[in-house]
Amino acid sequence: MTNHKIFKMPFAKVYPCYLTKAEKKGRTKAEVDTIIHWLTGYDQVALDHQIASQVDIETFFAQAPQLHPNAPKITGLICGHRVEQIEDPLMQKIRYLDKLIDELAKGKAMAKILRS
Repeated sequence: MTNHKIFKMPFAKVYPCYLTKAEKKGRTKAEVDTIIHWLTGYDQVALDHQIASQVDIETFFAQAPQLHPNAPKITGLICGHRVEQIEDPLMQKIRYLDKLIDELAKGKAMAKILRS
C-alpha cells in the first residue's frame, strides 16, 4: 500500500472542506453527515468523537464500523481518476467520500447519492 500524505491528515481538517463545498451550493451539514454515516457506518456521536479526537484519515476509515455494501456502486471520475479503478483500498474509500460530496454539491438527490 502506498503511503500518501493524505492518509496521515486529520479527518477534522478535511471535514470542514466537505461542509464548505456543500454549503456553498445550498446543501446542509446534516446532508454531509448523512453521507458520511451511510458510507462509514458511524453514527453522529461516533463521527463527532472522531472529529474531536483529531484522528487521521487512515484511522478514521480503519475504525469505521462498516463500509456500506453499496459503496462499490459509486463510480465516475474524481480528481481525474475513475473511483472504481483505484487499486489502493484506503485511497478508494477516500475518493468514494469525495465523489459523494461532489454529487451533493452538484445538486444530486440524496436517494441517488446514497445508491438507494
